[in-house]
This record gives sequence, structure tokens and C-alpha cells, in this order.
Amino acid sequence: MAKDSSFDIVSQVDLSEVTNAIQIALKEVKNRYDFKGSKSDVSLEKEELVLISDDEFKLEQLKDVLVSKLIKRNVPTKNISYGKVENASGGTVRQRGKLVQGIDKENAKKINTLIKNSGLKVKTQVQDDQVRVTGKSRDDLQQVINAVRQADLSVDVQFINYR
Repeated sequence: MAKDSSFDIVSQVDLSEVTNAIQIALKEVKNRYDFKGSKSDVSLEKEELVLISDDEFKLEQLKDVLVSKLIKRNVPTKNISYGKVENASGGTVRQRGKLVQGIDKENAKKINTLIKNSGLKVKTQVQDDQVRVTGKSRDDLQQVINAVRQADLSVDVQFINYR
């Protein structure tokens, strides 16, 4: 009798990589001519990015620099949900970007229905903020991984604990 194989579908952001990307972005901002004399800063507070700059234009430029550094460090930028731009002290503007960890109920349902509609002989189980997929055939599991990768989800997903 064949043993069931399984894997977990999760959505995680490595905070140490985010910290490294922030440090590299701040170093670049400090050396760029168009940011000379500006009050631009990026910080990480718990699981939230805080971007501060002189005006909205510079804030967008700062965001572009940060996103490019996050991409180079393999941090999924799809998992950042930005809030609205608000006025901060000293005539600056601030924007917060929440780092989304885990798969919410809506995306878990999407993944579940996608797998069920594929017609593969696998079982899915939603566990808190992840989805476990089990099946007898590893080929079926590989097809599930490909189908989920091609799905249009609002968060970036990773596949872990493949056994």
C-alpha cells in the first residue's frame, strides 16, 4: 500500500530579508542625487513598513527603490498592502505598508475550489493560515502546485513540507 504524500501551501515573508532590503535601500537613497537634503526614511515596525518622505512624488520614488531591493532579496512584493498617504510631522508624508503573513480565508477558499475543480485525486485541508494538500500520487501533487502557481491570488504562495 502506497503512503500518502503531502505538502503545505503557505504565504510567508522573511522579516530578516526585509530588514536587509531596507538597509540596502536606505544606503542607496543616501547616495542618490535626487534625494539629497530630503527627509526620506524607511523603517520596519513589527510587521509593517513605514515610509516617510518630503512629498508624494519622492515617496513613490522611495517605494520604487525599496521594491527593487525587496525583489532582489526574493521577498514577495505581492504580500505588501499599502495604506493611504497621510501627512506627518515636519511637512513630510507617511505611508504604511502591512506585510501580509499567511493565507486568509478568501484565498484559502479560492485555492480549495481550484484544486477541487482540477479533478485530481487529492484532499485539501485548511489549517489556520495554510492549506495542506495530501494525495497518493506525487504527480497529482506536482500538478496541484503548477495549478496554484498559475492561479491569480492576492498573495504570493510558497510550497513547504513536501513529503
